[in-house]
Formats: sequence, C-alpha cells, structure tokens
Amino acid sequence: MELKEQVAIVTGAGRGIGRATALELARMGADIVVAEVERAGAERTAAEARALGRRVSVVPTDVTSRKDLAAMAEQTRAEFGRIDILVNNAGIYRAAAPLEVTEEHWDAIMDINAKAVFFASQAVLPAMIAQRRGAIVSLASMAGKIGSRTNLPYNASKAAVISITKSLALAHAADGIRVNCVCPGFVETDMWTAVAREQGALLGQSPEEFTRQRARQVPLGRMERPEDVAGAIAFLVSSRAEYITGQALSVDGGLIMHG
Repeated sequence: MELKEQVAIVTGAGRGIGRATALELARMGADIVVAEVERAGAERTAAEARALGRRVSVVPTDVTSRKDLAAMAEQTRAEFGRIDILVNNAGIYRAAAPLEVTEEHWDAIMDINAKAVFFASQAVLPAMIAQRRGAIVSLASMAGKIGSRTNLPYNASKAAVISITKSLALAHAADGIRVNCVCPGFVETDMWTAVAREQGALLGQSPEEFTRQRARQVPLGRMERPEDVAGAIAFLVSSRAEYITGQALSVDGGLIMHG
C-alpha cells in the first residue's frame, strides 16, 4: 500500500497500458481518476479499481481540449483534495511513408501524443506545486529514440515527449516534483493491432506474420504485456524512485540495446 492516500490521474485509462497502470496504482493504494474519452472502457476500469477498495472518479476527458484538461484537474482537486500523480498515457498511432504524410496526419499525432502531454502536465502542476510534491510519468516509446521509414510523425511525437519530460523535470525539481517517461517496445494492445495491420500492409505481410517477426527480434523472447509497462510506471511514481527525475526509461525487452 505504498501509494495509500495518494491520488492518481491516468489519461486514456479505458484500455491497454492505461488500464493496466490504473489498476496497478490502485493495488498500491492510490485513489484513481480515470480521464478517458471512451465511456464504456472508462467505466470498466473504474469498476475494477473500485473492486480493489479504492475511491475512483471517471472524468470524461478529450486530452486535445484545454478546457477538458482544466476540468480534469479541477474536478480531481474538488473531489479528492489533491493530485499526487499524473500518468500521461493517452496516445494514437498511424503509419505512413514520409511522402504520404498529410498535414492532418501530422497534426492528429502531435496534438494527442505530444501537445496533450504538455498541457495535461501544465493543468496539474499548480496543485503539485502547492503540495510541494508530485510525480508525472508520460508514455513515450522506443520510437522516440530511433528512426523509422514508416512512422515519422509518431516517432517525432514520442521524441517530443522525451524532451518535454526533461524540460519539465528541470523546471520543477525545486518544487518537489519528479517528471519521467517510459519507452515501451512492442506491447500487445489494441494499438499494436493497428500497428501490425498498417505496418504489415506497407511491408506486404499479414498482421500475424508482422507480429511474429517483431517478437523474434526481442532479446527477452516475447511480446510486451501492458502489465510490464505498468510495473515500471508504478516504480517511477513510488518513493523507491524518489531520486529519479528527467529520465526516459526503456521498458522494451532489450530492443534498444539490440539495435
């Protein structure tokens, strides 16, 4: 119960890594705010977190809306009295060769994957500054550390998350706030289904063959589970990581070192 009496906001907590993270933080004792645009998924995660004995609030949140992000922070403070943890998990994926990338594609990826990470953080920072404590963890990706022939906007958005993390960590270390990000590899989620379908099509492979090929590249020998990422996030928001800030932690089964 390391996070007992702490309050954690998780964006995009209705499924995948966000859901696994919300439930892991709940298991550690945190009360949970499910900030999610998709109602059914949000309610499912909320019910599971409540079953663990936690107080849970569902706040419908479009992370591209500054108004929604302000309401997310205000509602959390009104209901729980504090904000200890923000997990910026919401994100989208779209593949295209560089010459096929449209302005709409670029803007959609950047707005959700990068811009929203900053403005969600900005929305909760006043509460954390007032408390003189807080932890923010954002979802970057191994994509933020490497290049790609078919994912340029996505990779750029995740590199931006790493940069945003470092700047926020520097700006608010003296306020008692730690800011980190995690860089997963090939995680089996709904987003991976889209990755396998779109990338497979670009490479002339079935989604299943694309996934098998990627799994063979992982030094630890298997695809990543949402719980693998949730465990790393839980560590970073805990007191065990109280001397860690500004980091982009690879949680990828060894893919980055493998090259």
